[in-house]
Amino acid sequence: MKIVCIGDSLTYGFGVLKNQRWVEMCGNLFENVEFVNRGINGDTTSGMLSRSYEDIILNYPDVAIIMGGTNDFLSFYDSKMVEQNIIELVKECDVHEIKPIIAIQMPVVGSLAKKNWADKLDYFKINKNIEKYRQNIIKYCDDKLYKYIDFYGDLLESVAVDELEKYYLDGIHPNYEGHKLMVESVKKVIKPLI
Repeated sequence: MKIVCIGDSLTYGFGVLKNQRWVEMCGNLFENVEFVNRGINGDTTSGMLSRSYEDIILNYPDVAIIMGGTNDFLSFYDSKMVEQNIIELVKECDVHEIKPIIAIQMPVVGSLAKKNWADKLDYFKINKNIEKYRQNIIKYCDDKLYKYIDFYGDLLESVAVDELEKYYLDGIHPNYEGHKLMVESVKKVIKPLI
């Protein structure tokens, strides 16, 4: 089985060693499953859409894990546009008989992000957009019978809010401990498909 993971820096694994990235760890975890990392730092869902044919279709995967939107929200785009772009990626996978799985990104930790990124951004509002997107995408997946990986929900179920900083490098990107939690979320969804 071949799984292509398309996304932004959360898929690429910004800030951690290659062997500490969730995509790489999943590739070492599952026997006879190849994980291909097509995350690009700073990418948006529009960028993912523009490169999807080359990065998903021409890799001829069985499954595509699609995750994006955080950079869109950091750039003040609304959740509706992000949803539409993600749904277009899903439809493109369907046309090419690739099983799409939508992954929902983790929340931003505003206290850390203010120190390490832009201190003027409204991270509360960004998280509200991620939450709205998450609710709508889960409903879409449930209605259309698509699988999804809920990094957002799984993190908040397993870690107390005041402990979240321990799983992030900078408030936006997970550290090695955060990536290990992401692997657990992927396992729950991928194991039954193997």
